[in-house]
Amino acid sequence: MIEQDTVRLLRECDAGVKMGVASLDDVIDHVRDQKLRHCLVNCQEKHKALDHEIQTLLDQYHDDGKEPSPMAKGMSWAKTNLRLGMDDSDRTIADLMTDGCNMGSKSLRKYLNQYEAADERSKNIAKRLIRLEEELVEDVRPYL
Repeated sequence: MIEQDTVRLLRECDAGVKMGVASLDDVIDHVRDQKLRHCLVNCQEKHKALDHEIQTLLDQYHDDGKEPSPMAKGMSWAKTNLRLGMDDSDRTIADLMTDGCNMGSKSLRKYLNQYEAADERSKNIAKRLIRLEEELVEDVRPYL
């Protein structure tokens, strides 16, 4: 049970990290304020580093991980492009990032509860990813 929950939690973290990186990719080129751009690029780098750590653990379990669902990716991309098409301000980007981070944190907390038998390393990764999301929400708050 421990190994099964561990792999499942790591898969969800994998999908979450990939979704975060893709979402940041979608908006970074639209950012005007250099401080906000730096914040988003820094967050993206932290996501990529965490993804590398997740991949290393998944490799130990001989698991390929998990891609974000095509529906979630498509809806996120459509919402981002629609909103930026109407108003590509830093305020809109901060709002999009806040919504995405809140959804990601909520999902990860659900998976932490669902896969409670996961090992501590995997739980720690999920908690660190949640903290990354929460920190980004705080960092973009001044732009709302």
